[in-house]
Amino acid sequence: MAAMTRRLAQLVLGLWLYGATMALMVESGLGLDPWDVFHEGLTHHLPLTFGQVVILVGAVVLLLWVPLRQRLGIGTVLNVLLVGVAVDVTLAWLPTPDHLAIQVAFLLLGVVGNGLAGALYIGADLGTGPRDGLWTGLVRRTGRSVRLVRTALELTVLLVGFALGGTVGIGTVVYALVIGPVVQMFLPLVQVRRVREPRGLSVASR
Repeated sequence: MAAMTRRLAQLVLGLWLYGATMALMVESGLGLDPWDVFHEGLTHHLPLTFGQVVILVGAVVLLLWVPLRQRLGIGTVLNVLLVGVAVDVTLAWLPTPDHLAIQVAFLLLGVVGNGLAGALYIGADLGTGPRDGLWTGLVRRTGRSVRLVRTALELTVLLVGFALGGTVGIGTVVYALVIGPVVQMFLPLVQVRRVREPRGLSVASR
């Protein structure tokens, strides 16, 4: 019970931080990651806030899981709900920087914090986010490589988002180059390690 409580707390913290750091990158005005370029682009055409669009897109992506036969986890559901709320709450609180130095600080803090957040919710091991589940499901169903499927998917949402008016800039490049190493750096520190039962020990024997 204590282990599950810790995992749930880590999951919620990670998802909230993920949304908050997304807001930092939005306010930096220097460019967003591909999915957020798409989200921001949609805000120019829908009467919804950024966070509401994040929730809407997450819910739609979950529908695409059905033909892919992806399995939902509690982390998947909470991802759809919490990240969007955290984005809107943080955007309402953050000032819009008017100096380049502050914009860069927002961007760097956003990218590094986003990497930590990703490591936290991935490390909780309670289910993938809807967007990650989409590419993993496509890899499994099509037999194509992770590199091909994920690159094609992210390029698609990036180009569509840019066409809709989403912000593409140096921040987009920084995110693409840095996010993987940052997640990899933090993940061993927060990864939940499950205790394995000794061989021959059954539930009934406890």
